[in-house]
Amino acid sequence: MSSPDQLLKKQDEISSTGIRKQATLWFMIVGIIFIAANLRAPLTSVGPLVSLIRENVHISNTLAGLITTVPLIAFALLSPFVPKLGRKYGVERIILISLIFLVIGIAVRSLFGAVTLYVGTAVLGFAITICNVLLPSLIKREFPQQMGTMTGVYSVSMNLCGAIASGISVPLAVGAGLNWQGALGVWGILSVISILFWVPQLKAPAKPATVASSAGDNHQVNIWRSPLAWQVTLFMGIQSAIFYVLVAWLPEILKDQGISSSQSGWFLSVLIMASLPFAFIVPVMAGRMSNQRLLVVVTTILLLIGTLGLFYSSIHLVLFWVIILGFGAGFAFGLSMMFFGLRTQSAHQAAELSGMAQSIGYLLAAIGPALIGYLHDASHSWSVPLLILVGASALLGIIGLGAARNQFVGSAK
Repeated sequence: MSSPDQLLKKQDEISSTGIRKQATLWFMIVGIIFIAANLRAPLTSVGPLVSLIRENVHISNTLAGLITTVPLIAFALLSPFVPKLGRKYGVERIILISLIFLVIGIAVRSLFGAVTLYVGTAVLGFAITICNVLLPSLIKREFPQQMGTMTGVYSVSMNLCGAIASGISVPLAVGAGLNWQGALGVWGILSVISILFWVPQLKAPAKPATVASSAGDNHQVNIWRSPLAWQVTLFMGIQSAIFYVLVAWLPEILKDQGISSSQSGWFLSVLIMASLPFAFIVPVMAGRMSNQRLLVVVTTILLLIGTLGLFYSSIHLVLFWVIILGFGAGFAFGLSMMFFGLRTQSAHQAAELSGMAQSIGYLLAAIGPALIGYLHDASHSWSVPLLILVGASALLGIIGLGAARNQFVGSAK
């Protein structure tokens, strides 16, 4: 029999282990929040500074446009391969390495010169890709009962910091005298903080690459041959294209309607901020529903009303239509993030689906703004581009009804 001292010692060890596990879990939650904050800020901070960068580095408008396109191309190219890296080397370790490369990419991009500008942009694009793909599967693995809440937190952190970054870039560059290099480089501080919170995850006990579940783990599922996976992928792609089209062209659309340049920029900020509450609320709601078709219908209606409002309505109601569009964008983004977990049976499947959807999704996102710009140049009007957005919103609803079915990619017919 164990002596009282031995029992007390064992009880203390158990208690200490529990405290360490709780601390590691909280470090993970805070780490996810900070990592999510890194996934848009290094990108959205560029747009307002493009003219400063172009004049300082002496590049053409075409090359300046590539600064925002290069990361999207990196997302499309690397996303399908990220799940294999996570499975082979461990999700936590790969995320930490990607954060280190994110710091390097931000630093290199902020050095003077066109070459370092594009090299750094490519490096940070690949780093962000890894976190984009692996975080949804990590959330499914670590927080299966709180997946909606954690996805909401992740979505809001990403979008809120992205909105803040776009708003303070010019004040940092001009008002604070940091120039464009400092205004872009300052986001490396956020990446360093993320690393500090993520390091404890490497000391945690090793975790399996997948979450044990029913049929999903008993046989290999070819995600790329699953009709349901393609519906989730196209939903992700179309909502990404709509969002990036609005980010790229909403100010120009509003300027053509008689709104000043400064005001049109603020309307874009309003759109992004209006999306934030629903980027949190929708994943929580989606996780509690047997299927998400009602949320898809609401998403489609909001996007259609907002776009048609911009097309047909008076200039005096622009703020209302922009807010409605923001609501729709928040619904669409929250749903697309939740589908990775809801339509899969394991963390590995979630990573595979996330990689597939983000690869195709960001390819469409990269093509969308260029296509809309071409249509505007060809028609000398925003009518055709806005009608294209109406059609894309309707198509998003049709595809979303399929993606919202209460099935898994390995068992869907």
